[in-house]
Amino acid sequence: MRFGIITMQRETLIPSGMSMPEAMTYIATLDHADLARQLHSHGFNPIELGGDMELFLPQSFDPPTIERLARLKAGSGLTYTVHLPLWSVEPSTPLAPVRKGSVAALIETIQRTLVLEPEVYVLHATGSLAAEFYRMNLPDLAKALILRQFQNNARQSLQTILAETGIPSRQLAVETVEFPFDLTLELAEQLDLSVCLDTGHVLVGFSGPVELFEALERCLHRLSEIHLHDGPWQGPQRHIGYGKDHQPLGTGDLDVARLLDRLTEAQFDGPIIFELTVPQALASLEVIRAIRPQALA
Repeated sequence: MRFGIITMQRETLIPSGMSMPEAMTYIATLDHADLARQLHSHGFNPIELGGDMELFLPQSFDPPTIERLARLKAGSGLTYTVHLPLWSVEPSTPLAPVRKGSVAALIETIQRTLVLEPEVYVLHATGSLAAEFYRMNLPDLAKALILRQFQNNARQSLQTILAETGIPSRQLAVETVEFPFDLTLELAEQLDLSVCLDTGHVLVGFSGPVELFEALERCLHRLSEIHLHDGPWQGPQRHIGYGKDHQPLGTGDLDVARLLDRLTEAQFDGPIIFELTVPQALASLEVIRAIRPQALA
């Protein structure tokens, strides 16, 4: 199995122990390619490049950085996935100008990184506005109609992204986020997309009252990537455990052995990306080494 990690590392992006001028200089000169190299030195491969880094680090995907990332890939055997921007982006909003701008931002990130030949582009098909309506106390019928509208808008956005970038539909993976799992999977089926199963999101209830291994079985035929982190299972009542996900393996309710066994049985060979800090991810690898060492062979 191939275990990777995200470049969105908080301790790297938000340095401590620096003065304000020192921090500003550090941030202005932070090299996305050098960060990927450092992460790879810990044994992680693939590396998931964070589209949201551009929000505060506009040099993250500029042409010189893309060239350095390409050289790193060519010289090291490193591969990439790309997590498309999600902050300030809402491809499912009913507000057409915002939706159009969101689509443009997503397309730009894809076009900038095409030369890197990412294994998969991970996308939140619905954003924070859709999540807000999802958790509102509304009559069931009203909520169902509203969520369908968000799904329909997301479908239009995804169709535009596929048409304008020319990437294969299966290279685009919709992630299990704070939106009903049924509607997310239905969207993937309608457009022949892949799915990124986020273990922590499902465990803490973001995707509704669906149990993790039920979700896995239902999307396994489309599974192209896993975001791997732990959290407490919130049960079938759709309680949402905000802030309880993104925990190291072994600290929540994820049955790691069962997950690895099922992926092995299914011959899954896609990226398994730790959405954790480096120390948390290294500790998680030790958990895996203790219970299923063959997964790291």
